Amino acid sequence: MATPTTLPATFVAGNVLTAAQQNALRGAFRVLQVVYGSTSTSTSSSIATYADTTLTATITPSATSSKVLVIVNQTGIYKSAGNASNGVNLKLLRGATDIGLIGAAAGYNNTASENIQTSIGASVLDSPATLSATTYKTQFANQTAAAAVGVQTLSTLSTIILMEISA
Repeated sequence: MATPTTLPATFVAGNVLTAAQQNALRGAFRVLQVVYGSTSTSTSSSIATYADTTLTATITPSATSSKVLVIVNQTGIYKSAGNASNGVNLKLLRGATDIGLIGAAAGYNNTASENIQTSIGASVLDSPATLSATTYKTQFANQTAAAAVGVQTLSTLSTIILMEISA
């Protein structure tokens, strides 16, 4: 869990803020930049190894203390017919670092029939602690390695938004 920015203890309810206190607040909790990425490239797999969804965006934080709010909308989640246990596992990565699972068994319907789920949405507050260009992306895998699963089915548009938040 992220640690909130602590404001100076001299801020008291009902008091008029000094110019210095107001300037300190101007930088706190502010959105410094927004980066948008999208893809509509249909991608599928029938193995349990994670593969890129082609959804990616890169941000260069302006301070090592900044947080990055990542908002993902992965669309066209697809489970083919042929196996009742099929489903899509979806995870978020920062570079090669696995941030975590943002969707598990998506599209699963306990039947051997085809299923298309509209989308998986997720938001994650990350602390990259860097000034270098940082790429965020999603990857997917078939949870059972049986039949095919996919993302951006029918060329639906998936999006990723990165927002640098000052600390």
